[in-house]
Amino acid sequence: MSIFNLSNAIMGSGILGLAYAMSNTGIVLFLILLTCIACLSCYSIHLLLRSAGVVGIRAYEQLGQRAFGHPGKILAAVTITLHNIGAMSSYLFIVKSELPLVIQAFLGQTSITENWFMNGNYLIIIVTICVIFPLATMKHLGYLGYTSGFSLSCMVFFLSAVIYKKFNIPCPLETFGNFSATAPVSDDTCVAKYFTVNHETAYTIPILAFAFVCHPEVLPVYTELSNPTKRRMQTIGNVSIFGMFIMYFFTAIFGYLTFYGGTEAELLHTYSMVDPLDTLILCVRLAVLVAVTLTVPVVLFPIRRALLQLLFPEKPFRWLRHIAIAVCLLFAVNLLVIFVPNIRDIFGITGATTAPTLIFILPGIFYIRIIPKNQEPMRSRPKIQAACFTTLGLIFMIMSLTFIVLDWISGEKRSLGGH
Repeated sequence: MSIFNLSNAIMGSGILGLAYAMSNTGIVLFLILLTCIACLSCYSIHLLLRSAGVVGIRAYEQLGQRAFGHPGKILAAVTITLHNIGAMSSYLFIVKSELPLVIQAFLGQTSITENWFMNGNYLIIIVTICVIFPLATMKHLGYLGYTSGFSLSCMVFFLSAVIYKKFNIPCPLETFGNFSATAPVSDDTCVAKYFTVNHETAYTIPILAFAFVCHPEVLPVYTELSNPTKRRMQTIGNVSIFGMFIMYFFTAIFGYLTFYGGTEAELLHTYSMVDPLDTLILCVRLAVLVAVTLTVPVVLFPIRRALLQLLFPEKPFRWLRHIAIAVCLLFAVNLLVIFVPNIRDIFGITGATTAPTLIFILPGIFYIRIIPKNQEPMRSRPKIQAACFTTLGLIFMIMSLTFIVLDWISGEKRSLGGH
């Protein structure tokens, strides 16, 4: 059950961007990067467990407080809050882009019309008010833990459909009339690239980092173990990450080998170029939409808890405060999703800032500060490794943000041809 819970914490909307990441790196380079991020995530869990074991702490924010006092607690809480806001935004962006296509398929139309119920911006507001807000205002969200199993099964269904469709969609794509390629089909359009570097390769590491973040949930899962030991929890972390590694790689490679250079930042959206009325893809869309919609309130609860601890510590529960924070968060996330043009930008910014902070930077500096010097001096091998690990996270963050900003400044448009 712990492996199942941690796997569900890892699994998220990032899986929809992996085929796009592979199309901008090539198969071999993507596999190398995916392996590196997975191994570094396992090492990060090791640092967290070592730090928590020394002081008996079972919460990420409390580790921050132990390492740096109140500023450390604020840093950890703000980072988790921003990361979860990014996750909520990516979920609602999926609703914004996929729900109009589901309605279009139900109406038997092959193109999006100008009707208000085909406008994704209106639809996310309706879904937020009618579904997400009532769930987010509940005092306890324990029963929604059952949705984690459904979310994971939806993603397995999604992977199965991606593999099946690889052998049923020809290349070059036989597109519907409402979609047209912006570039002529070249001879290498349907040839897989092994190493590719272009101006959007910069989004690959952030997308991969975003897809592997589970670190705020590691310590709570550790607490729930019947016989909590570092070795058992490390095994659970390794097995969970390896399972997601396999799932991520198969999703990426079969998605990429279906559309090659034409893969969009949100994989499901790419299938509309082939057949907007495809029944299997419609079922996958519905499953993913239900899963991400029910996950938004679950992700909102830790944000509200962190904000309450920071802004209203020691205050008793009040419904007005409870509901007001949910309203403000949902309003801000809706505005963000309405004005951000591409889910790639959400994956990119979140994966380039909060993801490396949670995976690399904070576990490393917490380990260095919390482990007593009489046990491990600063020049000991474990602390030097932790310092290098933190430095690597800073390098990832600076490089990714720099390349993403340069990509925004250049304003280049991606072609659908080969690279």
